Amino acid sequence: MKKISIIALVLLCTLPAAAEKIRFSADSMSGQAGNANTTTSMNGNASISTSSIEIKADGLELSGEDYRKINANGNVSGKNLETNMEFSCDELNYDRITKKIILKGNVKLIDTENDVTCGAQIIEYDQDKDIAIMQIQINLTQKDNVCSGAYAIYYKEQQLLEISGNAQVKQKDDTFRAQFITLDLDTQDITLGGNVKGTVTDTKETKEEPAEVEGTDAAEETESEENEAENAEESDASNEGEN
Repeated sequence: MKKISIIALVLLCTLPAAAEKIRFSADSMSGQAGNANTTTSMNGNASISTSSIEIKADGLELSGEDYRKINANGNVSGKNLETNMEFSCDELNYDRITKKIILKGNVKLIDTENDVTCGAQIIEYDQDKDIAIMQIQINLTQKDNVCSGAYAIYYKEQQLLEISGNAQVKQKDDTFRAQFITLDLDTQDITLGGNVKGTVTDTKETKEEPAEVEGTDAAEETESEENEAENAEESDASNEGEN
């Protein structure tokens, strides 16, 4: 317990005066501290928060000069406080100076402001540019859109999505495929390029004309009744003749 207190004190004291404060907690912690480079590991219910990001994981590690790098593994989750982007993954690497975060393994990135959910195996998010680059098994959902592909770039501020590599966008019953697709998530405008394919559904209902059908049935019934009446008259006449 004494060791943890000493490391925590060094962690706070070695940061420049103008730097952001790092708050953390864990079941256990160990590491080394120095003026130039430091490494601190935390295990079990580990969490770190700064002015711009919150991270929780089974294990966390602070490293580099002034603890600029944060690595996390196992049940990773968190939130970028400046851009309102929530995330979960298997592994995380974050640089506090460049404000870039790399998420790996079963990644889910949620833009809570615009109700956009991104899924992939690798997502690199640039906090300053507000851009997410997605790779491998991409899936993005928003409103009625379900988008997939091998590579995609999500521009949060512009609400623009660029997809390439077996790109596909489904909008309700409509499907669009191409080598490259650009989708404006605000206007829902879509641009396709290269080997374009798709299917669209005609939403107009096929209107039947019940009056004609009923009229035909009525005519047939009338004709049948007339035939029965004629047959009855002929039968009566025949019986009278025999009598």
